[in-house]
Amino acid sequence: MSKEPIIVSAIINGEKIQTDKKIARENPTHPEQIVGYAPNNTREETIQAIDAAHEAFKTWAWSNVDDRIERMNRAIQKIKDQMPEISELLAREHGKALYDAQGEIAISVMWMEFAVKNVKKITTPEERKHENGRTIIAQDPIGVVSAITPWNYPISLSTIKIAPALLTGNTMVLKPSPFAPLAVSLVTEIIADEFPAGVLNLVNGDAEVGIELTSNPKIAKIAFTGGTNTAKHIMKAASDTIKNMTLELGGNDAAIVLEDFDVNDERALRRMVISNFLSAGQICMIAKRVYVHRSIYDAFVEKYIEAANKWIRVGDPFHPEVTVGPVNNKNQVDYVKSLVEDAKNKGAKIIPLGTILNPELMDNGYFLQPTLVLGADVHDRVVVEEQFGPTVPILPYDSEEEVINLHNESIYGLTSSVWGEEEHAIKVARRIEAGTTMINTAAVQGLDVHFPFGGVKQSGVGREYGLDGIKSYTETHVINIPAMKELPYIPE
Repeated sequence: MSKEPIIVSAIINGEKIQTDKKIARENPTHPEQIVGYAPNNTREETIQAIDAAHEAFKTWAWSNVDDRIERMNRAIQKIKDQMPEISELLAREHGKALYDAQGEIAISVMWMEFAVKNVKKITTPEERKHENGRTIIAQDPIGVVSAITPWNYPISLSTIKIAPALLTGNTMVLKPSPFAPLAVSLVTEIIADEFPAGVLNLVNGDAEVGIELTSNPKIAKIAFTGGTNTAKHIMKAASDTIKNMTLELGGNDAAIVLEDFDVNDERALRRMVISNFLSAGQICMIAKRVYVHRSIYDAFVEKYIEAANKWIRVGDPFHPEVTVGPVNNKNQVDYVKSLVEDAKNKGAKIIPLGTILNPELMDNGYFLQPTLVLGADVHDRVVVEEQFGPTVPILPYDSEEEVINLHNESIYGLTSSVWGEEEHAIKVARRIEAGTTMINTAAVQGLDVHFPFGGVKQSGVGREYGLDGIKSYTETHVINIPAMKELPYIPE
């Protein structure tokens, strides 16, 4: 599907800004095709956006919450109305299958609607009367938020920040990834058009833009989703001004299959396969390593391969039967290949999975056939590193103590899953070091925007989604009105 390239703008203080220097985004299915161009903004333009947000905050912080809700509801409706065009553009620039792109927008809207319905629970001051007087506990906006978002779920991982930030009275400067800047720019423009100038700003660019967004003293909070190593640089850049932060980072999420798991449960096996290969495995919360009790290991692998070969159909994202499209970019293709090759060189067995529906695309586009890795060592790269691509190792274990230790020795702790008899699985889950543990499901299938989401250890700081995700864009402000006005006795 070839179309004329789209050109998106930066948004600075309500103005749509074009630049001579642009970022080209190719189509991962047909890399010779340019889907569109985003502006390559400068440090100076980034400062202008921050200054605009800083000025707008002075009045927006004290705006009426009902007005904020009304504006956000109008934006939500416009996103719904334009979902076909936005999802098509997202599939073309990202490479994810069309149904997956549509699902991303649906999750985004679901979260935005939750934030709208629940923001008053957070922003309405609480007054307590007690024997010492009265205390008012308010949740005030923080200030200017810099939001830096990744390419894998560019719209949902931007709206997860935009909605609570603006609804609670903050202003924002958003920087998308250059690997998927187009559809998210359209969504951001839809939202920004409903708010006063300067409340929501949008810039694109390289390292100098990111550095300004993490070090500028007018930035009060950083909301970042991305790699752990990048987050370490962000924390250092922000340290001089002690900024508030929400960091949702990398994960090496494990699925633990207990000995009482029913290997003949086809629906459960399909859920497992989807949790490994949805969006070509490019999801922070996807199951990236699978541990199976040795007593059912052989039977599980056999049934897993059957389920994978039924569900995985690789090809053009717009093919109605495709479930797995190309990988987003060439660098990611090369990285995933290196992990698989490393495992193969160390004696692991590599099993291709699924059906290729468009074989003519495989050599030209950023395609990888999904693979299963068997016989890898627990410390091989494909096991301990976050693949972020369509490959998964399945490894046997002998005892619950062993597999819990294998899970918890990772530096990451974003999500995890335990599969088996429900109460038994819950008991094991309580010993897992992770921000979220899902029972008999994993990845997006087990995500609920009504509850907090985030990681432990090097998988992040803070929480998004749920009431906690709204509250994270506020600071607690305590106002004490004591009953006793006199000073306590102080000896001279």
